[in-house]
Amino acid sequence: MKLFVGLGNPDSKFLRNRHNVGFMALDRVAKISSFGPWRNRCCSLLATGDLSGERILLAKPQTYYNSSGSSVYRLAHYFKVSLSDIIVFHDEIDLPLGKLRVKRSGGLAGNKGLKSIQEQFCSTDFTRVRIGVGHPGEKSKVASFVLHDFKKSETAWLSVLLDAVVDSIDRIAVGQIDRFQSDVAESMSLFHSRNANCLSPDKDCTST
Repeated sequence: MKLFVGLGNPDSKFLRNRHNVGFMALDRVAKISSFGPWRNRCCSLLATGDLSGERILLAKPQTYYNSSGSSVYRLAHYFKVSLSDIIVFHDEIDLPLGKLRVKRSGGLAGNKGLKSIQEQFCSTDFTRVRIGVGHPGEKSKVASFVLHDFKKSETAWLSVLLDAVVDSIDRIAVGQIDRFQSDVAESMSLFHSRNANCLSPDKDCTST
């Protein structure tokens, strides 16, 4: 079994925040017909299904973003999932809008949700799917920035990116992490080439 964890905050007021893009990604994946309904367990919302013959557990911790580790640890212990089979989907301010990168271990770049997981497992040897949400330009504005909703002008790339994640999610299930990243990048490159102005903050391409 592999455990896919989306980071985010549970209250409805945070639903469309940049910080909740990890939840958004798993919500899209959960719509695949093989996944069952969300249910509560171990302080998380869970959905189970199969991808390319692999059993997958989707988890959205309900302990709030910065305390995600306690829920992830309980899930891993209960379902006997090794750290190497945990994949965390989260927002990444050091990546521009529409970019996605996969990191297998190493530094946490100050992400408190990841740090919470590291503290519970005493290790950073878990895979992260870093979903770029942009940067406000000043460090002092980051906390407020990630707790605000995506702009209307950003919804086009966001929808395409999440669709690309779903289209390639089987790659992660079978351990083809690099192929997953390259497939998503190819989908986004095609979108960007067709909608060159969509990432401009003063453009709204949602109707094109």
